[in-house]
Amino acid sequence: MSAMGAGPGQVITAQGLTKHYGNVRALVDLTLDVRPGEIFGFLGPNGAGKSTMIRTLLGFLHPTRGTATVLGLDISTDSVEIRGRVGYLPGGIALYDSLSGRDALDYLVDLQGREPVRREELCERLQMADGVLKRRVRDYSRGMRQKIGVIQALQHDPELAILDEPTEGLDPLMQHAFYGIMEDLRAQGRTIFFSSHILSEVERVCDRVAIIRAGHLMALQDVDELLARRKRKVQLRWRGAAPDLSGVPGIADVVIKGDEMRATLLGEVAPFVRAIASPSLEDLTIEPARLEEAFLEYYAGDEASEEMRG
Repeated sequence: MSAMGAGPGQVITAQGLTKHYGNVRALVDLTLDVRPGEIFGFLGPNGAGKSTMIRTLLGFLHPTRGTATVLGLDISTDSVEIRGRVGYLPGGIALYDSLSGRDALDYLVDLQGREPVRREELCERLQMADGVLKRRVRDYSRGMRQKIGVIQALQHDPELAILDEPTEGLDPLMQHAFYGIMEDLRAQGRTIFFSSHILSEVERVCDRVAIIRAGHLMALQDVDELLARRKRKVQLRWRGAAPDLSGVPGIADVVIKGDEMRATLLGEVAPFVRAIASPSLEDLTIEPARLEEAFLEYYAGDEASEEMRG
């Protein structure tokens, strides 16, 4: 699926963005846009080109060809200004071990040149108390280092945050706190671009999602649109004769065994529920639509399905 050309006022645009390392094609003709105030998920298996895309957008890498803008600024000529305005969390963030957590955040504030107006709130929500911030980074766990990374990317309240695998190393409780922070930032009009290989977290917080594989953009859609095309698995059990589903749209792969029926349902649930409504119905299970299955079905028969499971 090819993306539409980006329109004016977009936070990020890319047109034919390509990056080669010798014979390795890390990015191939990527065209996409990120709209103001949305959480945009950039999804793909490890090694797909997600980090290369982010580093190219920020000017750490120069594209082989193609163009891109971030906040209306050209990535080739305005990269310093872009980095000054964007909150950035690199994958596998490296921190000076000899500094305390607070000193590390202060050091990054000095580099950024903007006041850390959100630091206190972020530290509270991510459970980085004063006592923890006084400790040396060398004594931090992987999760604590990642929390420092998230805080430094967002503490100056950037209009755009670019986050590379932001929940890597966070425990489930802190992942939940992170998702809440993302939702609040969106409500306040901030824009978030984050890469991930975890389908469930992209589904949870993103408005739109792009999937990249081997440097190629494979899809760019609203999350709700992807979920709408998902085939749900349904299972029902009844007393007496099996219900007639011949006129129900979207029903396929019907298997009847004894008093149980299994099928797949594509599209709306309501017509199916009306068709099976009967006093003889004893049990009904309809699996919720999940982004993972939508992607796996979207690329049915392609080895990308196995990559996304891994």
